[in-house]
Order: sequence, then structure tokens, then C-alpha cells
Amino acid sequence: MSEKNRPDATPGTPEEFAADTVTLLDENDEEHEFELIGGCVNGGVQYFALIPAGSADEDGGFEEYIILKQIVNDDGTEDLVEIEDDAEFDRIAAIFDEAFDSETDYDG
Repeated sequence: MSEKNRPDATPGTPEEFAADTVTLLDENDEEHEFELIGGCVNGGVQYFALIPAGSADEDGGFEEYIILKQIVNDDGTEDLVEIEDDAEFDRIAAIFDEAFDSETDYDG
């Protein structure tokens, strides 16, 4: 998927993305709305965690999310792309999983 509209928010904690949405184009140029639920920088690369818009449960929770990384094209435009390298994906997924798990851990 490539990025169509990029949010103006500076990447950071998942709270900064609570209401941010982005429209992505799939390989058939069909638009899909996603909510940004998190972002991180690792190895100088920006990554985003997203869920389909409106898919969060009534408490704002979610079961699955996708991870895309930001690339800068030769012309200076930015795109969000899938992570093709399995090791890179696993490393970034672990970062997001840990962050999301720590947000929902309550010690009563």
C-alpha cells in the first residue's frame, strides 16, 4: 500500500494517534481508511502501527494491527510500505507488542 494522505502529527506515543486516520491505496488503487495507533523509529526508520478505521472495540482495544514503514522516494515524497524482510518485521512487531501490552497491563 502506498500513502495517499499523511497525517501532520509528529510520530511518537500511541496516544498522539488516537484520532488520526490515513487513507492508503492498495495494489488496485482502491482506498482504505486506517487509524494510526502507534509509531516508532528504529534504526533511523519510521514505522507505524495501524488498524482499519472503525475496527476498534467499544473500549478502544484491538486484536490485530498492521505495521508499515515510511520510505522517502527519490523525488522527496514519502510513502508507507509493507515490511518485506521477516527479521525486520519481527523486530518491529516485538517493539509494538511490548508497547501495546504495557498500556493494557493494570495492577488493579
